[in-house]
Amino acid sequence: MEAVCNLAGTCRIAAASDRVLNTECAYTFHTPLRGGIYVSCVDFIGVHRPKVPGLYVKITQTSKRKDLEQNKNAKATKLAINVEGGFDTERYEIVSQYAVAVIDEDCNFAAELPFNDETKNTFPPRVVQSVESILHHTTLTTQQEVTQWELEAEPIPVSKYAADLPFVHNGITISPHPSDWKCQKDGSTANLWLNLSDGYIGGGRKNWDGSGGSNGALDHYEETGRKYPLVVKLGTISQESADCYSYAPDEDGPVKVPNLAELLSKRGIQVGTLQKTVKSTAEMEVELNATYAFDAITEEGAHLQPVALPGLQNLGNSCYLNSVVQMLFSIPELAHRYGPTAHDALCHGVAPKDAVSNVLVQTTRLASALTGETFTKPLEVDAEDPRYRLAPRLFKHCIGKEHVDFSTGQQQDAAHFLQYYLELLDRTELSHTATTSKTLQPCASHLFAFATEQRRVCTADQTIKYSTSVAPETVLTLRIPMENAVVREDEEASITETPKSPDMKRMKKDGDDEEPIPSISMSAIVASWAAESIVSDLRWKHLGDQVHAAHETVRLENFPRYLLIQLQRYTLGPDWQPIKLKVKVENADSILDLTPYRAKGAQPGETLVPDEPEEGNAADASVSIDEGALSQLMDMGFSMNSCKRALHAVGGSDVEAAMGWVFEHNNDPDFNDPLPEDATNTGGVGVDDAVVESLVTSLGCFTTDQVRAALNECGGAADRAADWLFSHMDDLDSAIKGLKNAQSVDAPKLPLEDGEGKYKLRGMISHIGKHTGSGHYVAHLLRDEKWIIFNDEKVAESAEPPFPHAYLYLYQRVDTIDKPHSGY
Repeated sequence: MEAVCNLAGTCRIAAASDRVLNTECAYTFHTPLRGGIYVSCVDFIGVHRPKVPGLYVKITQTSKRKDLEQNKNAKATKLAINVEGGFDTERYEIVSQYAVAVIDEDCNFAAELPFNDETKNTFPPRVVQSVESILHHTTLTTQQEVTQWELEAEPIPVSKYAADLPFVHNGITISPHPSDWKCQKDGSTANLWLNLSDGYIGGGRKNWDGSGGSNGALDHYEETGRKYPLVVKLGTISQESADCYSYAPDEDGPVKVPNLAELLSKRGIQVGTLQKTVKSTAEMEVELNATYAFDAITEEGAHLQPVALPGLQNLGNSCYLNSVVQMLFSIPELAHRYGPTAHDALCHGVAPKDAVSNVLVQTTRLASALTGETFTKPLEVDAEDPRYRLAPRLFKHCIGKEHVDFSTGQQQDAAHFLQYYLELLDRTELSHTATTSKTLQPCASHLFAFATEQRRVCTADQTIKYSTSVAPETVLTLRIPMENAVVREDEEASITETPKSPDMKRMKKDGDDEEPIPSISMSAIVASWAAESIVSDLRWKHLGDQVHAAHETVRLENFPRYLLIQLQRYTLGPDWQPIKLKVKVENADSILDLTPYRAKGAQPGETLVPDEPEEGNAADASVSIDEGALSQLMDMGFSMNSCKRALHAVGGSDVEAAMGWVFEHNNDPDFNDPLPEDATNTGGVGVDDAVVESLVTSLGCFTTDQVRAALNECGGAADRAADWLFSHMDDLDSAIKGLKNAQSVDAPKLPLEDGEGKYKLRGMISHIGKHTGSGHYVAHLLRDEKWIIFNDEKVAESAEPPFPHAYLYLYQRVDTIDKPHSGY
């Protein structure tokens, strides 16, 4: 107790505004349930192994599974987690124990005294206040995210067909007895829908798992010339509500029918006398989720064999992040650079209070957990045992805190996040190596980096112009040429759609299972990208600014070690709403040979366009790309580069105008090329001198150069730049030096990696949903020649990998297999 008393004066009392991390270690995924953590009474950050002398609160916990028999009859009534009426995920009872620990100057444990109601009066009052402020404080991770998640149901609109709905006076009346109701197509007695125009009773559509009705109601709508679009579900009708649906193509969903009682009375149904006797569509949707344990595994409910590999907890719409990091850290080079062998070096010298917001620390923290053995859950352990749950909360907050979309709890585009994360890693690594190493090391993105060659042949004089993409790209975005897709003879007439996730509508679109799905091979998609195209209205300076068309082809300058291919599975419909393309990609898991598409440069005998400086080649640096608008466009399925080009062309923020630009230019050869400014302005945006001067004056303790460098790093945002400056005050000169080296246009660059052009599939991310900003993401990765599905926390051997349906494919160059890059 003497040691505790001696340190009592150093203790701080955590205020509501203080950051307190009392549920997990800042450097590892150790928790009170897994080895315990020590929370400093000075900076309030928890660690598994204290490395700074002082007073700490030791928090340990034990867990015991609850007896759920008493709750088994409490059914969920809404798609929500841990809220009244939702799914209860708290299935374990947690018991906590506390102690006050003293860490001496040699970072050894000098004392550890139990802290509880019986012993706390023996501690100095200051220590008691400090400890209790830590234990009762809202933890940092809770402050950073919304802990409860609930599916936001789309508001049900009033059908525009209701007021003037045709009514057929055919004398049909509906019996008040449910036992008399039958589908007029097949005689079934469940899931029946009444047509409000002609009184026809037909079965409903099928759910994604094969359950549902006979499709009789929809078939009748089609057979009667689509004149009678509104139906109501028998058994759901009461004074309070009823399930109504519109089959009209421009509504095609649940609707409200204000005059429902009037329409039903014409069929002998008096709404005031009815009670609901069957489940509503929403209740069936919740039940379907509960039946599948809130886990929409995309492999048609197959019984999958679990494997001892770490999964990641879904924080609420974080499956996009989970899928991306599982795929990235399955790559040997990245696993080695950020995994267990690199953990101590990357964390060295980073104080606990800084670790929670340090990109490299949080990256190695997550990578070490995913690629090491420390946090692997034994197969015999319950899947929901809280001791083995990995929740990437700190990682998500650290990586996304400065991004308008990734800082939210909403679903995001996985491809967009992957590109953003690689760019963030690059900037951070350049800054880090500038202060720690004299050797030029390849950035993470170097593994995926490639350049493209553009070849244009002038139709007027056949002269040829070659140009290379201004900056390396990391994702090859390919349009799916639906005009070349064909329906195979063996394609079944009824296609069962892939199961959908809990955060989206569970019901199939009416008629989906009636349409055979066309197919196209991956090689045909690549060939379409490389095919010659016509570019109109080009101005040729060597011809006196005459306007002529050109024949254009695009080729790859190099074959990267890993090739990321994003398929544009989403396009915009006539109403500018995203539409998912129904198409299967064949042979995606076969060897992909890109050898024919290698750039060759100018060939003997070709006449080249004279080299002349082109006006307007560089993008206008004064145009700032709005991040929110960029994300909205990327949600439509277009690449980051094309969306940047579209927004740049219309001033930076007008989404509607940018979509119009996309429609006009999506066949342009440079549609997916980076803007020239992306290659030259590594800092991202031009810095406003007025903002620099204002910050220098208001902050009062930083130089103009320091403020300018911070603004460059933070995209021109003054508040974030100020935070950055204050968080790096301990070693500001080194941090600024690192930024300047990273932002320097003349910084040395490694040549792009190259090799043979044959690739083997080693991973993919599949998306289920209407567009990339909603739905659910699942990763499939090749491990020891076995395909493993990573569906958040559920990790198992894949029974049937969805090769034809993936959104993002990861290929590895064949000549690099089992030959990891030595630079990582």
